Amino acid sequence: MPPNPPGTAGAVHGARRRVATYGAQVPELEVPAAIFAAVGLATLAAAVLPRALRGRPLSMPTVIVAAGALAFTLLPALPDPDPMAHPDAAVHLTEVCVIISLMGAGLAVNRRLSLRGWGTTWRLLGITMPLTMVAVGVLSGSLLGLGVGAAVLLAAALAPTDPVLATEVQVSEPVDEPGVVDDEARFALTSEAGLNDGLAFPFTYAAIAISLSGVAPSGWLGEWVVLDVLWRMAAGVAGGWAVGRLLGRLFFSSFAERTRLTEHAQGFVALAATSLTYGLVELVEGYGFVAVFVAAVTLRDAERAHSYHRVLHAFVEQIERLLTVGVLVLLGGAMARGILAGVTWREVLFAALVLLVVRPLTGLVGLARGRTGPRERGVIAFFGVRGVGSLFYVAYALQEGEFVEGERLWAVVTLVVAGSVLLHGVTATPAMRWLDREREAAARRRSTGGHDQEVESTPV
Repeated sequence: MPPNPPGTAGAVHGARRRVATYGAQVPELEVPAAIFAAVGLATLAAAVLPRALRGRPLSMPTVIVAAGALAFTLLPALPDPDPMAHPDAAVHLTEVCVIISLMGAGLAVNRRLSLRGWGTTWRLLGITMPLTMVAVGVLSGSLLGLGVGAAVLLAAALAPTDPVLATEVQVSEPVDEPGVVDDEARFALTSEAGLNDGLAFPFTYAAIAISLSGVAPSGWLGEWVVLDVLWRMAAGVAGGWAVGRLLGRLFFSSFAERTRLTEHAQGFVALAATSLTYGLVELVEGYGFVAVFVAAVTLRDAERAHSYHRVLHAFVEQIERLLTVGVLVLLGGAMARGILAGVTWREVLFAALVLLVVRPLTGLVGLARGRTGPRERGVIAFFGVRGVGSLFYVAYALQEGEFVEGERLWAVVTLVVAGSVLLHGVTATPAMRWLDREREAAARRRSTGGHDQEVESTPV
């Protein structure tokens, strides 16, 4: 018998499957077809939902997580999305999602880097984040009964805010108008999310070292300070600055003007910048997360008013949105398939305390003597969004270290992230609208000498 002609293997396989099940009339789900359909729906959702939900107290992440849970419940033949069963996929998917988001956040910041101009950011990083880590670590040990290594890991994973899921409370896009700056709340949350993901890495390494060598500092502290804190952080900042400067010179130079480089270059150059920065810095064992955000901010500073920043940011935003949908679908699927099966009232209380008590209080303490007003201070303190970055740190640490509490750590972090998606997704739009109205009212009062003027409205 001659061999099957090319392209008929799938048809023959399908025919055999249909013959085998014809008598019983049992429908069988084509898993590859289901995956293709799921990818198509996810991509369509990434394009449509942000506009469909704009202005409503319901976020895209909330809908996507729910859709993922529903899909994996109704389609049992879909592969199990348990991150414990697929550690490599969990690490790399969340890793790529975070670094793409960091590039987008850095390009969107409409404020030059400075000590005074970024004062709110420095307070969040220097005061709020350490206090949050201490509080989460104490709760992990006292309420959840976790060991030191696992408690340090939860503190590192849940301390940073997320650059991926906080679209409503972050600056939206680069503005090419000189003198335009972001409002303090959105700027603070964007810049904090851009930097604190990288700052959590030293403590993730500390948790890994404790899991491998024990709690005694003699086994890991010296190497941790020299390598994981000093070298990796310095390499991340210096490497990101250097790549950002080089790319800025390339894109916004006399050579670029003569060759009309920015007129012809496409948005995918942002992916090249992201990959180049992250790869080079990781090769010298620096913090790639820090480097990507620093490179983006440095690139933006090279020529702030150039419209090419919008091209780069728009492309990054589309890729980020697509990756985010994929991660959230799998998160919802993992929840539907039982990742939260061992959750008790202790884990629920822990998640509630992290989201409703720890971050708001530490945020208020960190901003107590800053330049922000009471309304902005409250919004910034409340919106400590936890998301894909937290998932990455747990996935990475469980792969590199030896944690006997792996399943419980995944359950706790998933619960906190899901709670953040719901809580902050529902409240973000109303809160930011309220803050914008208050800011506009204050501006009107200043322009009218402290007195609001009545404006007659003409019916349409």
